[in-house]
Amino acid sequence: MNYEIDTAKALKSFLSFKLADKTFALEVEKVIEIIEVPKITSIPKAPAHMKGVINLRGQVLPLIDTCVKFGLPAIEPDLNTCIIVIDLLLKEKTIRFGAMVSQVLEVLEKEEDHIHASPSIEANYNLEFVKGIIKENEDFIVVLDIDKTFSVEEVKLMKNANEKKTETSKTK
Repeated sequence: MNYEIDTAKALKSFLSFKLADKTFALEVEKVIEIIEVPKITSIPKAPAHMKGVINLRGQVLPLIDTCVKFGLPAIEPDLNTCIIVIDLLLKEKTIRFGAMVSQVLEVLEKEEDHIHASPSIEANYNLEFVKGIIKENEDFIVVLDIDKTFSVEEVKLMKNANEKKTETSKTK
């Protein structure tokens, strides 16, 4: 008998995007959808990166300016600006929010051994948010660990903003 051994390695899919002039990616399985920037309602006394909330088909969705979250200048929306709708897992609960990015690029398919560890990287980012680095041609793409990107307090703020906005719209 002649058996062939399947040596193909498992591929992972990542959505790449720009924040200012820097390229990042996150696992596609976290992405629910990508939308254009609608009208944004600001939340008083929210942190600078909490852009506000948006209406997503009747659902109130907290919106984060991802550039500000990572210490970059705030996004000035243009034709390339998008919102990545993401599910964040926190203590066995899923929180849905929008992450505003400068531009969505493409979906990358990479073998796991093409994702390099990040401990020695010197960057302006808190490395606990970094899952790894992908080398694409001569460029590096920072892969975010989206579940660690936001603190418990920030997630509570997003959840509270969602609940307050929902309550306000119910009383009108």
